[in-house]
Amino acid sequence: MPIRRSIFAASRWLVPSLLAATLSAHADPLSVRALMAPKEQIKLDFQDGSGHFVLMVRREGQAAGSGLFDGAHVTEFGRHDIVPGAGGDPSGYLVITQRTGDLAYLKWTVRSIYLPDREGQPEMDDNGFWEVVSGTGRFKDLKGTGTLRIESAGPTDRVFVLKGTLAPAKP
Repeated sequence: MPIRRSIFAASRWLVPSLLAATLSAHADPLSVRALMAPKEQIKLDFQDGSGHFVLMVRREGQAAGSGLFDGAHVTEFGRHDIVPGAGGDPSGYLVITQRTGDLAYLKWTVRSIYLPDREGQPEMDDNGFWEVVSGTGRFKDLKGTGTLRIESAGPTDRVFVLKGTLAPAKP
């Protein structure tokens, strides 16, 4: 009887530990930045004095960093609903295209808030998350999630900073 209890007790921590180790062994870290430039834009400016606007945009850029998306072409299809000085709720999709033509589709959402800069002027701060929703080729059955930060790189260009974890499909 004592042997059975010790096996049972060991299995209560051993099985979850082995499962976690197996899952984490297949997950790969991701850390990429992509300077994104607009290619198409449609903008709705509210004519109520609020500055509120909604921007539909397609931006393109190249991912650089570490992980499965390093070197890939990135296309944003975004909707940015912003009230300057107050905040906003941007969201959209990123299409990651490898040189081989394989595609990964990432859904993202961000919360924009305004924080004072060094001179006390409001400056937009965009932070959120992303998740893989589908893919083709080597990205078929890809799983992944992480954080997204959008940084200004000029009047219309943005830097998308993605960090997270990807679990490639088994070969």
